[in-house]
Amino acid sequence: MGTAASLQNLKLSTRFLDVTYVNNKTGTEVIALENINLDIKDGEFICIVGPSGCGKTTFLNTVVGLLKPSRGEILLDQKKIDGPGNDRAMVFQNPSLLPWRTVLDNVLYGVELQKQLSVDKKQEAKEFIEMVGLKGYENHYPHELSGGMQQRVNLARALTVNPALLLLDEPFSALDAQTREFMQGELLRIWSETKKTSLFITHQIDEAVFLADRVFVFGARPGRVVEVIDVNIPRPRDLHVKRSPEFVHLVDHIWSIIEKESSKQGFDNKGK
Repeated sequence: MGTAASLQNLKLSTRFLDVTYVNNKTGTEVIALENINLDIKDGEFICIVGPSGCGKTTFLNTVVGLLKPSRGEILLDQKKIDGPGNDRAMVFQNPSLLPWRTVLDNVLYGVELQKQLSVDKKQEAKEFIEMVGLKGYENHYPHELSGGMQQRVNLARALTVNPALLLLDEPFSALDAQTREFMQGELLRIWSETKKTSLFITHQIDEAVFLADRVFVFGARPGRVVEVIDVNIPRPRDLHVKRSPEFVHLVDHIWSIIEKESSKQGFDNKGK
């Protein structure tokens, strides 16, 4: 596990993590994740990529506490995760905003569920709304917002509960290409201000390289870590970095790993 100093800097770790489930149609046991061992440092931005069906979302759901490991353990701040908790917040693919609540009330919904609503929390919520670029929209309703704006509300809601770990499950996948690129830049800006340890799932390799300190590449099912890629591209980053030779090289390298893993499942990811 390392020295005391390294332990202090360790935010999330998994040890010999397996996750299995029973296929309801066949009754057979399926190994979704196998022998996942990884360490994530405090304040890191980690992206996970891999072939379709490799267990990326299963891993995220296990970290958030919705699924139980079949073997091994997950430690957050050196404490074992054994179910959902206030120390983790999830940003899903769809914003899932309550249509009858304003932007401010949607952002406050998480702290209300935790019974932590206070004057200070309302002020924090307004500050996060401003941070995500929605100042002036506090009293608007979801139907008055674009998809990108709704996802900003979703992000502000997650940040307002002040989690130790921010989990993002393909949060930009429903957005058009232009909005998605813009939101990537905005997410990096927000992360640079909050320094929240973040775990981000995506199918987009260029998105992963643009956002991450490190990219964990999962292999074909059963999901496992086949390679960890350090993204040594200086921060702050803007979208122009995607045209740099170093960026293109990293994207190509990760694609080559995923293509190799996909071939084990009979998939061809070329051109995708």
